[in-house]
Order: sequence, then C-alpha cells, then structure tokens
Amino acid sequence: MAKKIVILNGSPRRKGNTSALVKAFAEGAENAGNTVTEFFLDSMNIHGCKGCFGGGKDPEHPCVQRDDMEKIYPAYKKADVVVLASPLYYWTVSGQLKCAFDRLFAVAECDPDYRNPKKDCVLLMAAEGNGFEETLYWYDRLEKHLGWKSLGKVLRGGVMDAGDIRGRRELDDARNLGQSI
Repeated sequence: MAKKIVILNGSPRRKGNTSALVKAFAEGAENAGNTVTEFFLDSMNIHGCKGCFGGGKDPEHPCVQRDDMEKIYPAYKKADVVVLASPLYYWTVSGQLKCAFDRLFAVAECDPDYRNPKKDCVLLMAAEGNGFEETLYWYDRLEKHLGWKSLGKVLRGGVMDAGDIRGRRELDDARNLGQSI
C-alpha cells in the first residue's frame, strides 16, 4: 500500500551531499508508488519554538506562531513516514532541522495527553567527518519517546564538498531504503 512520506531536509545546500541522499531516497520511494513531499527547511521562514505551551487549541493551526510551519503541519499530520535529513553539524543535526522538529510539538499539544502522532521514520545524514554517535543517540531516543518505528538510517561520512557523495554506495542504500517502503 502506498505511503505518504514527508522529508524534512535540514541541509542549507540544495545540491549538497545530504540533498543527494534525499534525492536518491525520494526516487526509490516514488518508484515504489509512494507520495513524497520534501520541505527544504533552509529556504523556509520558520521561527524557533517559544516553549509557551500555547499550541494545540486549533488543529488547523497547531502553533500560535504563524510562519512556514503552516505548510508543514498538514503534510506531517497525514504522513505515514517522516524522514529526517541533515548534515552533521557539531555532532548532531542542523539547526534548521532541529528548529522545525521542535515546532512539531504543537501537533502533540492537540492531544489532551500530548501524544505525538505515530509515524515510521528514517534518518539520512552526510558529514565531513564520521562522528554520528551523538546523533544516533538522539534519534534512537526520539524514536522511542515518540513511539515511532525507524525504517532505517543512511549515514555517510567523509564527504565535505558538494558532490563528494557521488558514486558512493550510500546513494544506492538511500534509493533502496526508499524503494522498500
């Protein structure tokens, strides 16, 4: 059965290595008959979470802030799979991805028990170096806390300049992961 997939691309480079992983994953997922919606977060106007606990009062507009998260909320709520894509910055995900993900809490606030919608998830990352441990720690605990199920992770270190990932097996891994959904 076809799935609705939302990709939160936290890379600041549209043609960078993380975006190449996203493209390969999306190709595989679409070839399998799934619907893919990508949000390139760096070009969106998204403000940080205020921690106000003021969201959840209007399911059509979960957060009290009105910015480009309004484009993400409807797709996120309908999604079966959420893909977190990011370069590795200071041993974790980019600020763009973290900022947008924090704002998804407003959707949980729509539930009286602050339950997050159940989703499957995927992690795609590229990095200059190879230190993914802290991000994996965060992702694994996030998945457990939200009650989500990880469908897979594709991580590639040693790719600093845009295009360095070309010809690497991780592009095939991302495409195959997308195809498997």
